[in-house]
Amino acid sequence: MIRVIVVDDQLVMREGLVALLSLVDDVQVVGDAGTGADALALLDSVPADVVLMDLRMPVMDGVEATRRITAAHPSVAVVVLTTYSDDESITTALQAGARGYLTKDAGRAEITAALRAVAAGQSTFDATVSQRLVAALASPTPPPAGLTAREAEVLTLIARGLANADIAAALFIGETTVKTHINNLFAKIGVRTRPEAIRYAYSSGIVAP
Repeated sequence: MIRVIVVDDQLVMREGLVALLSLVDDVQVVGDAGTGADALALLDSVPADVVLMDLRMPVMDGVEATRRITAAHPSVAVVVLTTYSDDESITTALQAGARGYLTKDAGRAEITAALRAVAAGQSTFDATVSQRLVAALASPTPPPAGLTAREAEVLTLIARGLANADIAAALFIGETTVKTHINNLFAKIGVRTRPEAIRYAYSSGIVAP
């Protein structure tokens, strides 16, 4: 059974999600909250596996709440469910530790699949978000330092703050393949850590400041 907390400041939306998820056999809604702060307080007393998180909320928004939840409750996965699919919203949510990102166009089947995926340790994005991530990888210049196009894509997503699992989901490849690309590109550009790789990505022009 996947224990879920629903977080959304719009009462109608929140109640609708609770009712929707109550129809799923392997999902149990163990609580709901109208702000990120309320969600954090709820997690201190109610065990949960996944938080379904809105982004734009008063008191504490979804990004800050996600950051605090992933720091204080690392076993809890956060899936963002929002109306916003712009690059900044996606990037900041993933950098904060969200393991899934859906827009509110998603139906019950898609939301349920996302909850199951993140509960199993995977990452998941809806089609709109995946398209945005892939579009962000487009570069008019050849990859520098002998990098392949795929290695340059991986480096770009590292610079955007994505973890290996998120990179795998965005590029539709396995996490082991991501690790192989990272090892290869690190060797080619002469770095050993992700911060060094990020500095290289910006200094070389792969990622615009």
